Amino acid sequence: MSIAALISGGVDSSATVHLLKEQGFNPTLFYIKIGMEDEDGYIDCPAEDDMIIVKWLAKKYGLPYEMVSLHDEYWETVVSYVIESVKRGLTPNPDMLCNQYIKFGYFNDRWGKDFDHISTGHYASTLTVDNELYLGTAKDKVKDQTYFLGQINQLQLQKLMFPLGDLLKSEVRTIAKDANLISAQRKDSQGICFLGKIHYNDFIKRYLGEKQGKIIELETGKILGTHNGYWFYTIGQRKGIGLHGGPWFVIKKDIEENIIYVSHADNFSSVISENELRLHGFKFISNNPFNDLSEGHEIKFKIRHTPEFTNGIIRQEDNGLIHIQSDNPIMGIAPGQFGVIYDNDAKRCLGSGIIV
Repeated sequence: MSIAALISGGVDSSATVHLLKEQGFNPTLFYIKIGMEDEDGYIDCPAEDDMIIVKWLAKKYGLPYEMVSLHDEYWETVVSYVIESVKRGLTPNPDMLCNQYIKFGYFNDRWGKDFDHISTGHYASTLTVDNELYLGTAKDKVKDQTYFLGQINQLQLQKLMFPLGDLLKSEVRTIAKDANLISAQRKDSQGICFLGKIHYNDFIKRYLGEKQGKIIELETGKILGTHNGYWFYTIGQRKGIGLHGGPWFVIKKDIEENIIYVSHADNFSSVISENELRLHGFKFISNNPFNDLSEGHEIKFKIRHTPEFTNGIIRQEDNGLIHIQSDNPIMGIAPGQFGVIYDNDAKRCLGSGIIV
């Protein structure tokens, strides 16, 4: 069986290679370079440091390796999406699209198609229920990365291998240490690879600039200060607002008037908690496990990458939107975020849509 192993310089992907070798496989290692290049210069991931580790792994285990570039495609499908979404006042998640379009889309179309499987260091699993393959959650509920995989499709899932799905992060570190892998103590990456070492707000400023606007207290209408553009803020944000007497939270944004509305922590939970949300563009990863979505079905869901699940009822409205009624108030729902749906046992990641 031929395997293409997608490798970064981190401990998870290095341990994945070790485990594949222990299972008798000889994967081909691929490092996807997705730095961003534009007319003003180049922003790169730490590809040089990563490639040292990839080459070291290839030599240690006697495996072929290749660095492939998809930075143009990453700009067209992920970075441009982020910029446009932020400009519209939304809260995008580039990692979702990177998995869907880059790692398991363009890569598979150009290089992965020649392999039986694509293996990654994601904390996720696959499981079969009633002869249907599903994306399963990982043993390590803190590290579980199925939220970021919520946009993949069935054809992509059928080709994926997740060797770390039955392991805790601590166990992966131990495996890497025992195998003397040079990435054993390397810190975990923080996502949004195209930023490299550049601060997120510096990236946004580069493409959307700055425009001074008012920060207004929601309850009183009092002007508390100024900001440099609504695109630097997201609903529920606490840090980086720059006001005294906090903590303050971003409650909503007026993108026409460039106004940020905030509320003090004393009032935060009452003004930003909601018990329902709606998703557009919803799609199941595998077949719809519910007989009729117009009826309510018990599920668990997430609106961001967290260890905790929220209980709720899912149904489809007449307008086609997916409605989720939450059992408990949800804090900081931001349009543009992905809502990811799980079965009621939190064992299967079923699909996702974008919060409206």
